[in-house]
Amino acid sequence: MSDHGVQGHELDCSDVVEAVYLYLDGELTEDVIHNIRHHLDECSPCLREYGIEQDVKALIARSCCETAPDTLRASVVQRLEVVRTEMTIKYRRD
Repeated sequence: MSDHGVQGHELDCSDVVEAVYLYLDGELTEDVIHNIRHHLDECSPCLREYGIEQDVKALIARSCCETAPDTLRASVVQRLEVVRTEMTIKYRRD
C-alpha cells in the first residue's frame, strides 16, 4: 500500500495497516496510537481498512465462545509483547 498521496504523515500507510490490530487492541504506546489516529483522520483509504478490520474483530468476538487453553494464552501474550516491542522500536526509528 502506498501513501495515497497524503503529505505530512509520520507513518506510511503500509505501517498503519500492519499495526491496525495492535491499535484496535490498545497494544501500542500512546505516541504510536496518537500517530496512527492522526493518520486515520487524514487518510480515507486507511480509515476504510481500519473499519474493515474493526468489523472482522467484532465478528470474531461474537462468534467465538470457547476459551483458549492457558498454555496457548501465555504463548500468544508473550508473542504480542515481542511484536509490541518491535513495532514501538520501528515507529521510534521512523
